[in-house]
Amino acid sequence: MSRNLWLAALVVLFGCNSNTKNESESTDAESITEFTVVVNNPLSQVRTGTLVMIKAADLPSNFNKNAFTVMLGEQEVPSQYNTKGEEGIAFVIDTLAAEAKVEYTIDFDVDGERKHDYPKRTQAELSIKKGGKFENREYMGGEFENIDSLRVPDEHTDHSWFIRYEGPGWESDLVGYRFYLDWRNATDVFGKTGHGMELQHVGKDNFDSYHELSDWGMDVLKVGESLGVGSIATYYNDKAMRVAETDSVISKVLENGPVYSAVQTDYFGWKVADTELDLESVISIHAGTRLSKEQLTLENSLENIATGLHKDKGTDLFTSEGDENSWGYLATYGAQSLNNDNLGLAILFPPKSLKNFTEDAHSHVVTLNPEGNEVTYYFLAAWEKEMDGITTKEQFVEYLNKTAKELAHPVEVLVTE
Repeated sequence: MSRNLWLAALVVLFGCNSNTKNESESTDAESITEFTVVVNNPLSQVRTGTLVMIKAADLPSNFNKNAFTVMLGEQEVPSQYNTKGEEGIAFVIDTLAAEAKVEYTIDFDVDGERKHDYPKRTQAELSIKKGGKFENREYMGGEFENIDSLRVPDEHTDHSWFIRYEGPGWESDLVGYRFYLDWRNATDVFGKTGHGMELQHVGKDNFDSYHELSDWGMDVLKVGESLGVGSIATYYNDKAMRVAETDSVISKVLENGPVYSAVQTDYFGWKVADTELDLESVISIHAGTRLSKEQLTLENSLENIATGLHKDKGTDLFTSEGDENSWGYLATYGAQSLNNDNLGLAILFPPKSLKNFTEDAHSHVVTLNPEGNEVTYYFLAAWEKEMDGITTKEQFVEYLNKTAKELAHPVEVLVTE
């Protein structure tokens, strides 16, 4: 219904008695097939790659998640509906002007279905071999096949050749990531030279081929015994302890959409320090960003959650505790890629979560305080060979400070009829 017709309906309603008014209002609400979303940038700086999430609870009661379109004037905006995790509509604003207030219209059919074929700007995948078998903890034979969920087999360990590139992968049009779905449980980086989706090709021809520069890019980080970038750990006895020993692990692709993708991993019986606990991890990424969002939920309290970055002598270290206007960060920049070129790495976190900055033999570490047994932080990588990417330390620090400020001042989203 157009806004003019909707306003006219209100005029008629106010002329009716109370019983008729309530009945008419109910009928009118059921027929609404569009609504407006206003996105406001509270900062006096341009934002790029801005995710807009509209929660299911804020949508009209008759909204049809299978038949909607997001419009900016006459322009259709790629979007998706997330049914798992944080349910609702997701779309991305590529460029949002300083202090801008932009109005989007979302129209929908009450019944039926609409098919959209938006270009993929994110993806998440989990690929394992099928048709072979384990022999002495190595998987022999078989072909790779993408799956939605995996309970990690007891036989699986590092270099079992069972999971393609050794764990789940996720990427935006700027960068890709993976983590090792075994006792190492560390996060690695796939640097990309273009903006296309690449993970579906990685590790199929030769298990180690992605460690060498190719047309699409390469694995740019040597993780070893370190925290890589953003790996989950706790700091205990002067060491960052990754999620190494568990009873079982289940990993699944939550979302694999054109503008937003996510991977959930449940760790059961994580043996850490003198206790055991279950841990849920949800990692997400959206189009137009290098940032991965890590959301952790712990079964029981834990003194700290630690995360951090690979240590390399050829880098500069940057730290900020943050304040009310900016998130804190732990970051490095320098010639630390496997290709011996410049790579920036960073962790960003809410200032109220910070316990302290520290280190161990392999990693720069930040420890965070779980609030209500939950912790949220972001991590990122910026490789100098990205298309139109960051190529100097000064550019990286500027980007880091800009990003930290944006996280402290998210866009404001208002849904109106």
